[in-house]
Amino acid sequence: MADETEQFVQAAIAAEMRLLDPVVRASPALVSELLDTKFTEIGASGRRWDATSILTVTSAGSVVAEHPVVVSEMAGVALAPGVVHLTCFADNRGRRAWRSSLWRLTETGWRMYFHQGTLAG
Repeated sequence: MADETEQFVQAAIAAEMRLLDPVVRASPALVSELLDTKFTEIGASGRRWDATSILTVTSAGSVVAEHPVVVSEMAGVALAPGVVHLTCFADNRGRRAWRSSLWRLTETGWRMYFHQGTLAG
């Protein structure tokens, strides 16, 4: 079971890093593959987002490929079979935030179910 738990955590981390990839973020189709149909986000701005609104923002060309998000302190824990909670620190061109996300394993792979960002000083 410990090996499966670690595999779940590593798979969720890989999906999170893929979602942060500027090339993926610029593609609504690729982002859609990583978001759960019931996805919700509470952004660092305090705004609440759903999958449709996130796709609108990420496909608007605001993501700059030359400046990928720098991630550190990535940690994860399996909360239940097929459910992983990840936390990390992210620096997006000087906008620094703690990120927390819930990922769940679906029939089509790992999908982000919930995300919250909190700005760091």
